[in-house]
Amino acid sequence: MSHSNTKKGILRYTWWTRTNHWVVAISFVLLVLSGLALFHPFFWSFTGLFGGPIPTRFIHPWIGVVMAVFFLLLAAQLFKESFIKRHDIQWLKQIRDVLSNRDEKLPPVGKNNAGQKLVYWIMVACVPILLVTGIIIWRPYFAEAMPIWLLRFAVMVHAYTAFLAIITLIIHIYSGIWVKGSIRAMVQGRVSKAWAKHHHNLWYEEVMKERNPPSTDKDDDSSRQQQSP
Repeated sequence: MSHSNTKKGILRYTWWTRTNHWVVAISFVLLVLSGLALFHPFFWSFTGLFGGPIPTRFIHPWIGVVMAVFFLLLAAQLFKESFIKRHDIQWLKQIRDVLSNRDEKLPPVGKNNAGQKLVYWIMVACVPILLVTGIIIWRPYFAEAMPIWLLRFAVMVHAYTAFLAIITLIIHIYSGIWVKGSIRAMVQGRVSKAWAKHHHNLWYEEVMKERNPPSTDKDDDSSRQQQSP
């Protein structure tokens, strides 16, 4: 599928959405690296990326706060277009066709397909849990005021939720690489008409209708009057 001439194509993501997305993405990667370093000795060498174990422990929760704030803004932007619809359910039922690149058999989808929408809702669930549990175990500010049972429970929930979020992130990155043009869209903002029509046909048709609205009967009547002698 051609991706040339994207500058004259269709705007898929605004500059603010792209900036917000990359702030969240970079923050999450930093959280994963610093969090793994604190989670298990096998990843202890990752602390060197942040200046040692003490800076790693200090910076990890603050990065989490930054990511949570920007993710909230991003989630608000993408909320309306992330509802699961009937064609999304059919798309999920045909997941074998998706994985086999049999695009011609798949139902047309909107701006985001069902896979992207699931990533959205999983992260909408995970980020608040990670934020709340992270605040509970945040030393030295809050953890010392918490009962030991709550700290243990929060650590366990934090770890399992982080694992789910990491798996979701890996799938998200793989999907972006797999569908050629997806990463370019998040960098440049625009996609070619051919790409939009092939991967997100319903969204493509909506954009085309907005660009070329159908003429009304009133317009037709006025044009006839102008043409009459």
